[in-house]
Amino acid sequence: MAKAAAKPAGAGPFSVFERMVAWRYLRSRRKETVISVIASISFVGIMLGVATLIIVMAVMNGFRAELLNRILGINGHLIVQPMDTPLDDYEAVAGRINGVRGVKYAIPLIDGQALAQGEVGAGTGALVRGVRGEDLGRIPLVANNIKQGSLVGFDTGEGVAIGSRMADNLGLVLGDTVTLIAPEGEITPMGTTPRMKGYPITAIFEVGMSEYDSSIVYMPLSEAQLFFNMENRVQTIEIFVDNPDAVDALKPAVEEAAQRPVFVSDWRQRNQTFFSALQVERNVMFMILTLIVLVAALNIISGLVMLVKDKGRDIAILRTMGATRGAVMRIFMMTGAAIGVTGTIAGVVLGIVVCLNVESIRQFFSWISGTVLFNPELYFLSKLPAKMDMGETISVVAMALVLSFLATLFPAWRAAKLDPVEALRYE
Repeated sequence: MAKAAAKPAGAGPFSVFERMVAWRYLRSRRKETVISVIASISFVGIMLGVATLIIVMAVMNGFRAELLNRILGINGHLIVQPMDTPLDDYEAVAGRINGVRGVKYAIPLIDGQALAQGEVGAGTGALVRGVRGEDLGRIPLVANNIKQGSLVGFDTGEGVAIGSRMADNLGLVLGDTVTLIAPEGEITPMGTTPRMKGYPITAIFEVGMSEYDSSIVYMPLSEAQLFFNMENRVQTIEIFVDNPDAVDALKPAVEEAAQRPVFVSDWRQRNQTFFSALQVERNVMFMILTLIVLVAALNIISGLVMLVKDKGRDIAILRTMGATRGAVMRIFMMTGAAIGVTGTIAGVVLGIVVCLNVESIRQFFSWISGTVLFNPELYFLSKLPAKMDMGETISVVAMALVLSFLATLFPAWRAAKLDPVEALRYE
């Protein structure tokens, strides 16, 4: 039996010959200017689409992560509230909860609304939080971000710690007196009169979230009990845990350790609406920005269709020289896919560069426009965050490559469908 004839060198699928022809079709000549322009627009469109998706998703991830860190850094992961009698045995309850495995620490707390006034008469709403000095030192987001003053002797004095934005808004500095006015005060024959008292500022903190820096006042627990008429009791016990995502598993143990009827809620329940809105916005933005990549992929289709029409005589010559329909199809698929692949790679590089320098870019455009972009008063955070997610970036890249590949199928199939005689009619 005779041996099968050996294949000519470079005659297999995606051979050197096919790659050479595809690369030749990517290079423009004078009469192919329009095709070259469409290819360039497709490349830029895919690059900008991929980069925009990566940047927007990174910023939204960073925004969510920063907000989550700030919210969980100030507020407890689990909140214990009494269901029947006032929480006057809070020290014993907190001690038992501290012994639960997975709990970092439990903090007895008083929360109350008040009006804060500066020495010049300016006023703003304030959330007064009564807490023990040792417990306040356990909250690293506050204890590690003291801008002025100190928390030393917080329990022994009558001073308070306020946020930096509140101090700026009220025109206060370290050592000044802030006047707090509570609506529920002394009970007199004429009714309840607001309670008013001045406290020296012993510390000014800045956690980087404008909502907290402009509204929270930390007060020694004993002073808060007097100020809010809650002698020897607290409102809640806030619990900080090792793993905030595993709070559901800790709830039964916390309820058992309390040894009294309590209602236990977690951080997800208290912020469910806010974080759900962020998630919906993130998903919608992803779908909308995907349209940019889709439009760029459609440009690849139009560019390849015009290229097939322009290269009708070349297709006829290739077929008469022995090129198969599959070879012709692969040539045009590689031509279009090259635009998508290079555009995607360029988009990833551009997206990474922008994400790594997003805060500097924000400051530059703020300087150019003379306006404050990403105003902390509106967006809660003082800096524009960006946090790239590897899985998400891979998804964006895969989506762009798949769309680019799919965009080449119809024009490549149309080119392969032509026989040598029909191909001459395209010229």
